[in-house]
This record gives sequence, structure tokens and C-alpha cells, in this order.
Amino acid sequence: MGTDAEDAAQSPLPGPGGQEPLRRGRGRRPADAVRRAVLTTAGAMLFENGLAGLTFDKVAQRAGVSKMTLYKWWPSPGALAFDAYFAAVEQALAFPDTGDVEADLRSQLHNFILLLGGQPGGRVIAALVGAAQSDADLAAALTERYTLPRRELAVRRMRTAQGDGQIAADVDPEVVIDQLWGACYHRLLLPAGRPLSIDFVDALLRNVLRGIRPR
Repeated sequence: MGTDAEDAAQSPLPGPGGQEPLRRGRGRRPADAVRRAVLTTAGAMLFENGLAGLTFDKVAQRAGVSKMTLYKWWPSPGALAFDAYFAAVEQALAFPDTGDVEADLRSQLHNFILLLGGQPGGRVIAALVGAAQSDADLAAALTERYTLPRRELAVRRMRTAQGDGQIAADVDPEVVIDQLWGACYHRLLLPAGRPLSIDFVDALLRNVLRGIRPR
């Protein structure tokens, strides 16, 4: 096992997604390539075995890097797990802007539910949220690099819709976010036998956009 952040050590295990093991080559790999390899490996391990199975020892062995590399970039396995999760789902949770805010909200919520409702996606995010309650590094990463930026994407999209006259000017986008995405997290973390489904988010969106007062 190399001691340098850019050393590529022989790994006895296949890489994520059936990739060939990372092998030692001549010279050093660029730091960004090493980081990508670590995140890809950690993401695969996270979705295979859950948060409890993700340790620096195991990730270092499978990714073909030294543990010192991991400690240099991540203060804890939880922080690494978050970055690996986000790297895996970032594209799936992109927020579209087609000019139709209802269609865009529905598209994003459907993708979100498909991620949360599928296994092991739901288990992974539930475990990360739970672990963040006692892991300050993970909590900070979750807040600063996931929760707040994703809220900002939704707020920005709704502000644009307000400017286009598609959402009333006096509506607070932050509250709408809590109504929609907060309800999804509620069913994920406190299910009480209620399904986290496409039908559920469609009903949420319908209630928020059209109201619950009789017509």
C-alpha cells in the first residue's frame, strides 16, 4: 500500500461497477483522479453494504490508496460517506428549468422519490441523516454541501417562477420546500406504514399548487 496520496496500489478486489482493480503504475496519479477513484469506490461500498460497512481501512484497500490520503481529505468515514453519496446522486437530483415550474417540481420530486424509495438508496440517506446526529463532521458536510445548496436550487427555481407569474408573489419558497421535500423525508424516516411513492408526491404537489380549500 502506497504512502503517498497519488500512489496507486494493487487492490485484490474488483472496482465498483465491475471495473478492473486499480493497479500501481509508473509515477503518481493526479490528485483529482485519486479523489474520483476513492469517491467511486466508497459510493459502491456504501450502496452495497451500508454506512456501517464503510471504514477507511476497507476503502483504502479497495481503492488502492493509503489511509493517510483519506485522512487528508476527509475528517471521518461519515464525511467520506456523504461525499461519496452526493457524487453518486448529484446528476439524478439535478433541478430542471423548462419554463414550467409545475413540470419541473414534479420531475425533480419524481427523481427524488425514485432514489429514496429504491433500495438501497433510501437506507443510505436515512443512515446518513441518523449518523449526522452524533457525527459533527458528517452533519457539517450534510448541511453545507447538500441541504443548503439543494434548498438554494429550489428557491432559485421558484423565485424565477414568481417572476414569471406562475407562483404567487407572497408565497415563501422556503416553506414550500419544507412542505414538499420535508414530507418525503418524514415518510422515509418515520414511515408508519405509509408508502413513499410517486402517487404520494403527485398528491403533495397538487395540494401545494392548487390548495386544499373547497372550490
